Amino acid sequence: MSQTPAVSRRLLLGSAAATGALATGIGSAAPVAAAEQAPRRRPGQKSMIGVPFAAHPTVRVAVIGLGNRGGGMITGWAAVPGCTVTAVCDIRADRAERAADRLESKGNPRPAEYGGSADSYARMLRRDDIDLVYIATPWEFHYEHGRAALLSGRHAVVELPVATELRQLWDLVDTSERTRRHLLLSENCNYGRNELAMLKAAHDGLFGDLTNGHGGYLHDLRELLFSDTYYTDSWRRLWHTRSTASFYPMHGLAPIAAAMDVNRGDRMTTLRATTTAPKGLADYRARFVPRDHPSWKETYINGDLVTCMIETAKGRTVRAEHDVSSPRPYSRINTLAGSRGIVEDYAGPAPTGARIYVEPDHGGHTWRDFETYRKEYDHWLWQKVGDDAANNGGHGGMDYVLQWRTVQLMRAGLVPDIDVYDSAAWCSPVPLSVTSLARGGRPVEIPDFTRGAWRERRPGLDSAPTDMPPAG
Repeated sequence: MSQTPAVSRRLLLGSAAATGALATGIGSAAPVAAAEQAPRRRPGQKSMIGVPFAAHPTVRVAVIGLGNRGGGMITGWAAVPGCTVTAVCDIRADRAERAADRLESKGNPRPAEYGGSADSYARMLRRDDIDLVYIATPWEFHYEHGRAALLSGRHAVVELPVATELRQLWDLVDTSERTRRHLLLSENCNYGRNELAMLKAAHDGLFGDLTNGHGGYLHDLRELLFSDTYYTDSWRRLWHTRSTASFYPMHGLAPIAAAMDVNRGDRMTTLRATTTAPKGLADYRARFVPRDHPSWKETYINGDLVTCMIETAKGRTVRAEHDVSSPRPYSRINTLAGSRGIVEDYAGPAPTGARIYVEPDHGGHTWRDFETYRKEYDHWLWQKVGDDAANNGGHGGMDYVLQWRTVQLMRAGLVPDIDVYDSAAWCSPVPLSVTSLARGGRPVEIPDFTRGAWRERRPGLDSAPTDMPPAG
């Protein structure tokens, strides 16, 4: 929503230092303290844990960013009962106009349009008919826009990641606490049908004592990254020239963390990162991109596969991976294991795409389809809105489940499933991977964004069934 800002030196640290780390391997020294320690709360500042939304008869949504993601999500918001899109904004005014046209053509009230300048979103936030701001701009703007939404007195749902630096993550936590407004990571994968069933099965003890998990974002984006139209101004490809970070591990990490009750009885404590050499994008460019394309002036420094090994206070481990530069089928991995069994998603032709092996049900070293267990542990959200989900949102319907649940929480005055502390923790591998790589793969401390409250058990995505309040 503004001109592309300079990327911080903290992220740029990885360019040379982490390249050298490829050869040094993982260090064995004690964890390095995170660059930013927990700031002290200001007088009167309190936690947002367990704080419910104020009940809203209707949820009025404003959207910032109308590219591929934002433009694709607006109709889902408008389709949720008791929700209306009141304003849309993009630095390109024609996108705002097209979004408004699209909503109006489907019988929705026409939203107000904002665009054409870097401060268009700020003008929009001066309106008095906004309850929730949905942010789908490029990564470098998420912190700015999320913080502005909170300071305007609105709740915010922010696409991944909510911020790219530790100081920004801490500031979003503090701003949420000071404004008494919620900021939520728009992690649609937490609402996937397999992921929610896996979470419920884990909490029911199906896998015994959880010991480890494996998640990630493995998605061949090479064609899209070199497209001249898909990512506006090539913003996503340019990140591969700026930073060595694990950009987008949350899709796989967040569901595993939720199943392990991270921030609800356990927490992530240390992270160490490794990376492969950056070969994939340059190789694709050499084979498929014309020599007069602007990308030929670029040098890629982000490794093809960035792996983060995360440890928790309870001694569990999580392997989170990110790779968008290699030829491979799509996978978020979704593996969860314990003392009595294991489940693995993206594991073959089974109807659910997932396989399972648990004692005493199974034996003979033979995998079984997850289908029986998914039926047994099917989350109430999918039972209630699953039939509508695929018709109103992408990614198999989990986009709409997230939107429906967010609106329901606000209309019913309930505590959010995902809070600012979850959002900050799940996004912290972005900056922390840079730090670890720059230090030769040494482990770095993961901040406790809850400031000690992680020890307390509390509900999250394993919520009790509730209804959408009737329309007023």
